[in-house]
Amino acid sequence: MATFLSSWRLYLKARVFMHTVQCFRYPTTVATLSRRAKDRIEAAFERSVEGGVGSPLLGSRLHDFGFRGCTCVEQSVLGGVAHLLNFDGSDTLSAAYYAQFYLNDGEPVAMSIPASEHSVMTAWRTEREAMENMIEHFGSGILACVMDSYDYVQALAELLPAVAQKQVGKGGFLILRPDSGTSPTLSLCPKACRGTGNGAYAGDPVEAVLLALEAAEKVFGVEVNSLGYKVPKSCGVIQGDGINIQTLDKILQAVMAQGFSAQAVAFGMGGGLLQRLNRDTMSFATKLSHIVYADGIEADIMKLPKSDPLKFSLPGVMAVKMVGGVPTAFPAEGGHVTPEENMLHVVWDHGPVQVEWEKFTRLRQQVDRQWHALPKTADVLSQPLKDKVEAVTARLRQPPES
Repeated sequence: MATFLSSWRLYLKARVFMHTVQCFRYPTTVATLSRRAKDRIEAAFERSVEGGVGSPLLGSRLHDFGFRGCTCVEQSVLGGVAHLLNFDGSDTLSAAYYAQFYLNDGEPVAMSIPASEHSVMTAWRTEREAMENMIEHFGSGILACVMDSYDYVQALAELLPAVAQKQVGKGGFLILRPDSGTSPTLSLCPKACRGTGNGAYAGDPVEAVLLALEAAEKVFGVEVNSLGYKVPKSCGVIQGDGINIQTLDKILQAVMAQGFSAQAVAFGMGGGLLQRLNRDTMSFATKLSHIVYADGIEADIMKLPKSDPLKFSLPGVMAVKMVGGVPTAFPAEGGHVTPEENMLHVVWDHGPVQVEWEKFTRLRQQVDRQWHALPKTADVLSQPLKDKVEAVTARLRQPPES
């Protein structure tokens, strides 16, 4: 019985450890992916948008479309809240609710707009009826309308001009949404197929956005900002299919190459934001580093596979402090880091520890400030910790006593 209870306690501790790793690794990866996407968008804003990164439009440029692909609501909350550290656009209502009411004292941190989708569009007898209904109800504000239910090129060439006057009369802002992924047989639609309405359009995300911007310029006109880039009047584009950091960057570069400002396009990321990542995306690993045995003996331990030395882990109890503006890891012992300097805080010790967390809006500001202040790459291991790695390595590689 004693052996069973001991094994059960070990099992429970392992389960708690693994759950903690999952709840830490996944949102960290999503937040980093979202932030690196923001880097690309910020660079495009600096180049082509009046006000640069100070533009109030920046926070809405990457929208979370990932809820429906999540394995459960818990995953959508973990990943969706992580994304909200960088942007305020989200259709993941579970994350928006959790961030607002559990992390931000009820103050909203996310936003969205009325937007049609394919089931809504195809439920009407014609696309025009569907689009006019959207405009009638939401045309005085910001609304998005999916344009590819049947023939994307034809919708831009014929449907958009047909409803333009009604939309202009409402005085709002219309966002055109292409939503077809890349064709497996044709990666780029040649310029010759633009506007033909003959089904030649292949669904490339870059080309889809350019087609919409050209249609918006033709139907609504453009203004040229002080940086020399075109901004469509009361119209924009959101590309929400096939988006990852690479396609996002390609679209931004192509948009600016065609003379349009980056503010004319926004992005929706679903699977690429909340699902298309794993533990290897950031080489994430969490290992045991210090142990107290049943007899009271303590030991610093580490993973040290002979077949792959690069997969070693760090030994000992650690502390982290800022050194030259970079969070740097030290051994906790030795007086290298005072309690006031230590950036690591205990939040779980045989159960949750009472911690006073920052409000989400303040945390979002802190993330943005620290991200811009940190160098792109840095050595985050202090020399004392490197010395400990060498010492523990030497101890572990000693031949076992006979």
